[in-house]
Amino acid sequence: MRSQSIATLQVLRALLDDVGGPHYGLDLIRRSGVKSGTLYPVLYRLETAGWVVGEWEGIDEAAEGRRRRRYYELTGEGERLARRDLALAAALAPPQMGRESVRPVPGLT
Repeated sequence: MRSQSIATLQVLRALLDDVGGPHYGLDLIRRSGVKSGTLYPVLYRLETAGWVVGEWEGIDEAAEGRRRRRYYELTGEGERLARRDLALAAALAPPQMGRESVRPVPGLT
């Protein structure tokens, strides 16, 4: 993937904040601050590039009383690349862009 947009970096940051757990769209919207019209194209690009895997929840929608969710998780390579890109973005971001949204990830090697 090319250099990342701010929205992509915010989604990657949200995924990295809880690497072990799968995340669904509304969860990522809340964590990243990215709107749904931006989030899903970002997730599609990340999934197509192999950074993220998505899987539909296996529920009976009628029994649960809600639509099924698609859960997203970083792949091992996606996690490595996300850490790299966030560290690079934090190092290059001018102070007025709000470095907190692209803060580096602890443990980056």
